[in-house]
Amino acid sequence: MADQMQWANALSTRHSLEAAVTDVVERAVSSLTAPPDLGLVFISSAFTSEYSRLLPLLAEKLSVPVLIGCSGGGVIGTTVSGQTQELEAEPAISLTLAHLPGVKVQVFHIIAEELPDLDSPPDAWLDLLGVPPSPTPQFILLSSSFSSGINDLLQGLDFAYPGSVIVGGQASGGGMGGRIALFCNDRLYRDGTVGIALSGNIVLETIVAQGCRPIGKPLQVTKADRNIILELDEQVPLVVLRDLIATLSEKEKTLAQHSLFVGVAMDEFKVSLQQGDFLIRGILGVDPTAGAIAIGDRVRPGQRLQFHLRDAEASAEDLELLLKSYQHQRETEPSPSAVAALMFACLGRGEGLYGKPNFDSELFRRYLQDIPVGGFFCGGEIGPVGGRTFLHAYTSAFGICRQISAEC
Repeated sequence: MADQMQWANALSTRHSLEAAVTDVVERAVSSLTAPPDLGLVFISSAFTSEYSRLLPLLAEKLSVPVLIGCSGGGVIGTTVSGQTQELEAEPAISLTLAHLPGVKVQVFHIIAEELPDLDSPPDAWLDLLGVPPSPTPQFILLSSSFSSGINDLLQGLDFAYPGSVIVGGQASGGGMGGRIALFCNDRLYRDGTVGIALSGNIVLETIVAQGCRPIGKPLQVTKADRNIILELDEQVPLVVLRDLIATLSEKEKTLAQHSLFVGVAMDEFKVSLQQGDFLIRGILGVDPTAGAIAIGDRVRPGQRLQFHLRDAEASAEDLELLLKSYQHQRETEPSPSAVAALMFACLGRGEGLYGKPNFDSELFRRYLQDIPVGGFFCGGEIGPVGGRTFLHAYTSAFGICRQISAEC
């Protein structure tokens, strides 16, 4: 029988760091029947003062060739009974271990100052990471909260590694300005991006739930300057928006006062745009005099956009829609089953959004059962929309792992 890929996750809520590390290592290792090739560890910001102790404690008890991880405002993991828990603002550690036959694992840490110019050739990016473009690598990235280079890095990786899937999140602390930590083998970093490239007998599939639903109809940008929309369908943007809001229900009008977003269509040629076809961006401000609207991304004439609303109901609907679509795709394209998932959820989701814990992870498990899930609550989520990789907010991004073939 071929050597099969194996993943395991363990979650501990022990208040002692030593006890928590012992707990997760013993449970994760005992769940595997072969040595782990990769470890991912996420530690709650409740342990902020003890970040520097984590790697030495892990090294005493765990032998793994590649280990990355980071701090999070909350962590996500699998309990002894096989349930996924999202633990926010309390001491917790989540450890994922993977045995990856037929997979090459390469690890890296890069800082913004090392990034090539965006007009550099692909070779500059290949040299920086030391990762060949073939076989197509799958990337998991963990970035510092205020890494100025993350958008350039994502753009560069998309350029140099066409067809690669990139998923991950930004480390978070216990509130605004909280200290963060990035872990890479035996090193603790405070800045930059740590990541792994997985090449060979593995595929990483993504679900990126941005938590919004569209309102009104798609509109075309007819005049713009950088991130400022000057005309929509040759009309004043603010007038278009006011007319749209006037058609909403009272509940939606209230929601629009604080939870209104813009969705930028990612496929210029798709005739009928659906939920999930948009990159969601925030509205930064309006100019009442000119009627212009500034958003959190560059726009150009010819692009289509649609206004969106976000609330708990929209977030739940959005994730379920994407999960149903993923399930349908898997049923129509038979392939080896998913063996694990990584979950990168925004600090703005969770119990604060839904009013109850474990909402996103429980919904996920309705569609993908009996696989270990590990992850953390991020300061920003990394995942693809429309074939390009972006940094998101208020999103739950899932990376779903499976083998390409049963034979290694």
